[in-house]
Amino acid sequence: MAEPAPVPEPAHPVPPAAPPAEPPIVPPTVPFVPAYGVASLADLPGSMLASLGVPTTTNTLGLNPAERVCLFLVDGLGAELLSAHPGAAPFLSAHLRRTLTAGFPSSTPTSLATIGTGVPPGEHGMVGIQMAVPGEGRLFNCLRWTAPGLSIDPDVWQPAETVYERLAAMGIDPVYVAPSAFDGTGLTRAVYRGMRYRPADTVDERIQGVRQALRETSFVTVYYGDLDAAGHTTGWGSAQWLEKLAVVDRMAERIAEALPPGSALYVTADHGMINAVDKVDVDQRPELREGVALVGGDARARHLYTAPGAAAAALETWSEALRGRAWVVTREEAADAGWFGRGVRREWLDRIGDVMAVPYGDCVIVASQAEPLESSLTGYHGSLTAAEQNVPLMEIRR
Repeated sequence: MAEPAPVPEPAHPVPPAAPPAEPPIVPPTVPFVPAYGVASLADLPGSMLASLGVPTTTNTLGLNPAERVCLFLVDGLGAELLSAHPGAAPFLSAHLRRTLTAGFPSSTPTSLATIGTGVPPGEHGMVGIQMAVPGEGRLFNCLRWTAPGLSIDPDVWQPAETVYERLAAMGIDPVYVAPSAFDGTGLTRAVYRGMRYRPADTVDERIQGVRQALRETSFVTVYYGDLDAAGHTTGWGSAQWLEKLAVVDRMAERIAEALPPGSALYVTADHGMINAVDKVDVDQRPELREGVALVGGDARARHLYTAPGAAAAALETWSEALRGRAWVVTREEAADAGWFGRGVRREWLDRIGDVMAVPYGDCVIVASQAEPLESSLTGYHGSLTAAEQNVPLMEIRR
């Protein structure tokens, strides 16, 4: 998820892109299951509220007390990606506190819902970018909030109380500073209900918006998405990506300079990223479509919704075709393994594919005809690898 706003040149010179910054990818033998309840994005909201003194909240992450909190959410800033390029982000690198896990799938709408509600995907129900609408036989894209012929109510699709609704009920006016293009969208409504939206398209406008909001309230969130966009189009570690990383670093420094006394700035991300080399195209592999009614999810976390009675055959076909390239499991196996949290609410089970295919290494599962844009990208995320799951948590206090 990334906004179209223009971004000024970084204030600090950007080191030239070094030849291959990323180490060779070694395929993992087991999924990197998110650390829900210990060190995940689901544990961050409650910990921030506890640091503000909000009662009945659990400070799982042990954050120190603060009078005001600002959360800087950087789309696509994986912890391993940042560690590979400390010279492009000296300020952030100097303030790295710890690493959290994003959750599954490690995608923007899922992580935004996790941060917005403080519960894992199995609780809030945003279990993929493209999910089947139960009983309709159609896919719903929750990033774009579109479903052919259907109207999806954000309050119904994601009914969990948000952190912002809770704050508003206590008389605290939470503010969200983000591009104007996202104001009023279905995804925004689903994950940010209860906040006051402050549109800000440029970097300077966002810095100013944060400064103003911190004078008015004790809880502010600011979003930046151009780093993720650069990673998708040119790959993480590219010259374009490094330029955006330098912009992020300077933004964090400027926000920190604007913090009122007694405030805390937390910088984190919704997911990391990998650069794809091996692309499996389901639209060029008829055997992978056999018995599969809908191919949902995304290139690193595919939901396969099968025809009645075809799940076992699809599981066998996909397992053989992707041996050594992806974890292929049933819905029940994914839920029981804790991929979506300690459990999945019964009403959300049908949103998960009968079979899930989750690539590792540098493999992605694309659909060149159904998803031509998404199939042409360089950077991807969504899977259960450390590069995609690990996100940094920086703490800067005033």
